[in-house]
Amino acid sequence: MSILKSKGRFKDLLVISLCVVMVFTITACSKKERSMVLATTTSTQDSGLLDYLLPLFKEDTGITVKVLAKGTGEALEVAKRGDADTLLVHATSQELQFVKDGFATERLEVMYNDFVLVGPKDDPAKLKEKAPSDALAALKLISSSKANFISRGDKSGTNRKELAIWKSAGITPTGKWYISAGKGMGAVLTMASEKKAYTLTDRATYLNMKSTLDLDIVTEKGKDLLNQYALLRMDDSKNKIKVKEENEFIDWMFSDKGQKLIGEYGMPLFVPNAN
Repeated sequence: MSILKSKGRFKDLLVISLCVVMVFTITACSKKERSMVLATTTSTQDSGLLDYLLPLFKEDTGITVKVLAKGTGEALEVAKRGDADTLLVHATSQELQFVKDGFATERLEVMYNDFVLVGPKDDPAKLKEKAPSDALAALKLISSSKANFISRGDKSGTNRKELAIWKSAGITPTGKWYISAGKGMGAVLTMASEKKAYTLTDRATYLNMKSTLDLDIVTEKGKDLLNQYALLRMDDSKNKIKVKEENEFIDWMFSDKGQKLIGEYGMPLFVPNAN
């Protein structure tokens, strides 16, 4: 009888152990399998910020974030189709229109950096000397000297900022010297370096790539060069999205920890300013 009882207890223990293992396995798998899609600008990707933040976010939440890095205009279109769970972009007027059109319930400013004009080290248009902090004067010098300029040309936030500065300067850029690339920020910086051209870039992406480029900052810190980023909370009545994961991501980015990490990245490359 004692042997039978021992065998019975062993079976019971074995069953309990298997159940415990199964529970832990299911819990771990379900945590591991949580995911969401973030549509964002190429600058948050090319600057290295997301490579820094997202593994830390996953450690805290178990959520894997798939990144779709596009120009802001294209990122907004991706979200309109329901192919993203949230947005991190930097084109205020487009973002406000996106909310007005009912695709998002709110726009939440989360961080900023600034734009800079970069160009060849010999600076043929003399921007460092004549327009070190005046973006309008800098573009006038580029235009009058017909120095090569590479435009993103992709309806991104950076492209829209560039076009707005040209407009404020009273210039419609045309001619062989003005090249519309239709590419992301990293690719445009590489082109500008190869072609000894000027371009407008966010500071973070430039600094992250600086060691690979033959470009210097020639104009910076002017009033026209602020670069504000915002998260858009999607309206789930428009499209089927992962609301729980989206809210966790937004809450984490706005938490003391998230804001601290943003501020610590780089030198820093971004300034947290969540309201």
